[in-house]
Amino acid sequence: MHPILTTLAQTTSPPTGDLWGLFTQSFDAFTVMLITGSLYAAAVIVRNALDVRPKAILPQRELERAASLVEHARWGELREFVKTESTFIGAVLRPAIAEAHRGREAMEDAAEMAASSETARWFRKIEPLNIVGNLGPLVGLAGTVWGMILAFTSLGATGGQAGPTELSEGISKALFHTLLGLLLAIPCLLVFGFYRSMIDRLCTRAITETARLVGHIPAGDECPDALISEKHRERRGAASAKRPGAPSAA
Repeated sequence: MHPILTTLAQTTSPPTGDLWGLFTQSFDAFTVMLITGSLYAAAVIVRNALDVRPKAILPQRELERAASLVEHARWGELREFVKTESTFIGAVLRPAIAEAHRGREAMEDAAEMAASSETARWFRKIEPLNIVGNLGPLVGLAGTVWGMILAFTSLGATGGQAGPTELSEGISKALFHTLLGLLLAIPCLLVFGFYRSMIDRLCTRAITETARLVGHIPAGDECPDALISEKHRERRGAASAKRPGAPSAA
């Protein structure tokens, strides 16, 4: 090919994609927000990878321990066990046992409220991923609209004399914000969906297992003294002494 024709072909051929160059040229407030959101999302994902685990929500060993204590009616050991248990089991059984002296209905209500609160606590850990994943494309779209406004403003300032090269460059800078927003949203929503399914499955199983345990714990007048705190034990003794027919003190 003639050298002149080769030069013309090289001049008119479309430029190869240079994302880093486009990134540096498109750097503005919207880019800063998207990068900040990406760093925040990465930190949340790492934290959830460490915190949101089956062993942290419903460890099998602790579940079997609680079931064994209930099965063998070792109420004193059960009360001491749930005091230090930080998983779903302890969070539900603690308030349930504390209300056991008031009756079956009070104990089940306390367990239900504790289970709802604990489930919500686990879902709150991953909610930032949902928020960032939904806001990312909106921020990117806002950056794209702003870039298009600037591109067409510059086109109007030149009296419509801007060439296709300058116009396409401005539009590509604007659309780069949308790309950044999608790159932020896709992994956030994928990870959020994964952890939401896992938390829902584990918390549903935890609610079922703790409800079964609560159903086997005696309540009301049948509640053993080992499950009752010292203060409520004294009140029970005083109430029993005041009943008609109770032996009076000498």
